[in-house]
Amino acid sequence: MKPLLRAVLIIDALLLLAFGLLFLLTPWKSLYDALQLVQTDPVLVGQGLGIALIGLAWLALHASIDGAMTATTAKVVGHVNWLTGVLMLVWLVGLHMPQLTGFGQLVAVLVAVVLLVIGLGGVRLAGAVKRRDRLAAAAAVERTDRVATRAAENEARKAERERDVARPGVVYPATSGPHVEPSLRATPVSPATGHPVAPGLTAQPPRATMPEAAAAAQEDALAHERRAELHEDAAARERAAAERNEADARAAAEAKPRPPFHG
Repeated sequence: MKPLLRAVLIIDALLLLAFGLLFLLTPWKSLYDALQLVQTDPVLVGQGLGIALIGLAWLALHASIDGAMTATTAKVVGHVNWLTGVLMLVWLVGLHMPQLTGFGQLVAVLVAVVLLVIGLGGVRLAGAVKRRDRLAAAAAVERTDRVATRAAENEARKAERERDVARPGVVYPATSGPHVEPSLRATPVSPATGHPVAPGLTAQPPRATMPEAAAAAQEDALAHERRAELHEDAAARERAAAERNEADARAAAEAKPRPPFHG
């Protein structure tokens, strides 16, 4: 519909340019006599009107190229055209002024009808284009809002999943897509038994995943090493005591006097 409105604007620009040049040539009396038209008196008014029409023609031509100006300019030019056509019909047909020959009056009436039709058509088209542009803008805004809302929801779900993954001792089922059904919510599992924890209870996180896990593991290892060293020292002392007892027993046996030989 907008290309049709551009074509109407080009036709308006040509008509306005033609009338502007005609009024700008008001001092050319022989031209007006040949066209059987009445000269504008005073000439200054005719030439001023011609300059105004030429400027309006340039505006219509520029609006046919610039899409942002198309609807508004077409509406203004259309109102100017159909009002001019009505004014010409009132003066020429109703009041029979100015006095023209038959051919001149026929041409003037045809021009008035053309201006009336083109003006009303341009106004209707401009209104339709403006309504369509408003609907398109509203649809674009709504689509942008939906996209922004969906993106915010996806970000919220992603942040929630990241927080859930950071919690220890909880097993979450694999899901696909940004939408997670309520039935697929993560169920906490006890790390000791491996069974799901009843609602309202909290699964105890394993020590390996706690912040103090490293320090606790290191302390346990050191304590175990110390206990092992103590056991080894006790065993060594026991072996040494047993060896000393055995040596003392041999020494006592050797020092004991032997009985004399008989026979």
